[in-house]
Amino acid sequence: MLNLAFAALAVAAPVQTSCTPIRVMTYNIRLDLAEDGVNRWSNRRDQFIGQIGLMHPAILGLQEVVPGQKTDLERALPDYVFLGTPREAGGESANLAFDGNVFRLQSSGTYWLSPTPKVPSKGWDAAYSRVATWAHLVRRSDGKRFLALNTHLDNEGKTARLESARQITRWLAANRSPKEAILMTGDFNTEPETPPLQELTSPKLGLRDARTISKTPAVGPEGTWNDFVTLPKETSRIDFVLVDPSLGVERYGVLAWHGEGGRPASDHFPVVADVNPCHR
Repeated sequence: MLNLAFAALAVAAPVQTSCTPIRVMTYNIRLDLAEDGVNRWSNRRDQFIGQIGLMHPAILGLQEVVPGQKTDLERALPDYVFLGTPREAGGESANLAFDGNVFRLQSSGTYWLSPTPKVPSKGWDAAYSRVATWAHLVRRSDGKRFLALNTHLDNEGKTARLESARQITRWLAANRSPKEAILMTGDFNTEPETPPLQELTSPKLGLRDARTISKTPAVGPEGTWNDFVTLPKETSRIDFVLVDPSLGVERYGVLAWHGEGGRPASDHFPVVADVNPCHR
């Protein structure tokens, strides 16, 4: 069942111009676990994939993707190129996907959020190894250039989250090309105004939280984590789209959708932002 309040977000793509907004989406898929019972991937796969197909983001950041889920996504969404290396062999990925009809890929890669980023590793007080997946993208319609990065910060380690944010900030500053705008997605496992968010939105890069700069009022609930509850009473905003200071945001929404029986498609709601590359 779709909430009609989201109708404005689910419109057909406009004719491409140099100022056509870029739809960016971040979505924690929730890995496929037998212990999830009725909420196992096989019971929510079609709903999850259907939401992506309906919104049709140009850039999609995913978290907790295990190999079987990635195969399902690639099969169902053939227009998309899926990038990213599992944080451990056969384990979860923080996949970054893009619509190949909208962008062409210059280069991409994955690094580990740790003091040894080039090799599989766990950093600081993290409970798990964590990665960042990045891509240099060029929009086919006008040649505009973007550096996209998707990540999933640790769920337990406070030091790890902050040091990961610092590492990402340094990496983006060192690797962005001239005239390249940054787009960042992720499940940060921390809320606004905490040290990792303060680091990522500091003057070092000037990244901005898409929700706070949207030209139109934010759609949907503020919280993004739902724990498979249709309308959670207790939630937190831990999933973000961050944008370059050269970019604007036309619309922002947390899509609190559900299927038959009230089941959300994941234990997180997807976050969508329509980013304007010509806001100045």
